[in-house]
Amino acid sequence: MKEPKTAVAVVEDSHTTRDALKTIIDLEPDLECVVTCSTGEEALKVLPKLAPAIVIMDIQLPGMSGIECVKRLRETMPDVLIVMVTVYEDPVRIFSALRAGANGYLLKRSTPEEMIAAIREVRRGGGAMSGGVAMKVIQFFSEQEQKSEELNSLSRRESEVLELLSSGMCNKDIAGRLGVTVEAVRWHLRSIYTKLHVHNRTEAAMKFRGLQ
Repeated sequence: MKEPKTAVAVVEDSHTTRDALKTIIDLEPDLECVVTCSTGEEALKVLPKLAPAIVIMDIQLPGMSGIECVKRLRETMPDVLIVMVTVYEDPVRIFSALRAGANGYLLKRSTPEEMIAAIREVRRGGGAMSGGVAMKVIQFFSEQEQKSEELNSLSRRESEVLELLSSGMCNKDIAGRLGVTVEAVRWHLRSIYTKLHVHNRTEAAMKFRGLQ
């Protein structure tokens, strides 16, 4: 008995790209593109009714972003598999998409063969990513781990000084809050800069907030 085809949906605002993805998918004997949507808002209305197994989602959509659409779909379709397709290689976007619930992340320059392989990979329970994207994810988490280690190396007093500094306090106000001298605050700041590998209070505050 012939196995049923895996139902795939495409959410993409470009008419040309949308049609190309549908054609690529429909050429495969085990896949079928059951619907295409041009916006996230349309996808939220249509996809829960059709319940496709896999969704190919553009990250940059008009109106609601692809990342927000993924979050919303997860509420009504917790088991759906979602592959983001985008031109962006920004690690923050990649991490945001994965954190929102995406199962894979491919670049639009991926070949049709890579696209189909990614669909089948997530269907098997894997996490499909373009090679360059995978490296950026690894690099991103490596940098986050390094930042965490650096912040954990601070003493309790240094952490207090850094937190107050990051809230916008000057050295005099920090000294008054902690009951120490301004010179003591300067001494703690020098130690903080060394441990965090930064050069000034702005860079230290950015690292504390996870912005660097």
